[in-house]
Amino acid sequence: MEATAKLNNYPTSPRKMRLLVDLIRGLDVEKALAVLEHNPKHPAVPLRKLVLCAINNWKQHNEGGDESGLIVKTIMVDGARVIKRMRPAPQGRGYRVRKRSNHVTVTVDTAGADTKKRTLAKVAKNETVNVEAAPAVAEKKTRTKK
Repeated sequence: MEATAKLNNYPTSPRKMRLLVDLIRGLDVEKALAVLEHNPKHPAVPLRKLVLCAINNWKQHNEGGDESGLIVKTIMVDGARVIKRMRPAPQGRGYRVRKRSNHVTVTVDTAGADTKKRTLAKVAKNETVNVEAAPAVAEKKTRTKK
């Protein structure tokens, strides 16, 4: 059973947060925590806390089960509120400054359930492709240029 955790209105741009999120998507939870702990970017600290929160939510749903097989199943970064400010510019003008923020959603789940679904889907696709592709290859004739 999967568990989620959300971080709302964190004041950094979604683009900067996505750089970190892409590093940990699909990793084991232990590896993801290690990556975030040693990353120098400032959003790494709240993102690490968010992954820990998702792990604790999973433990509560699964009666304190073994967390060694957990992976970061999905992680999404969405844009949130934008605070608009003005900055002085030359000749009496004002430039807009958009202070962005983001929402992050993390879902953790055991690796076994997700892997089984993927392998079954791959097997089903491969069987149908092989059955249909074999007669088509036999009938195909090669042409030579003159």
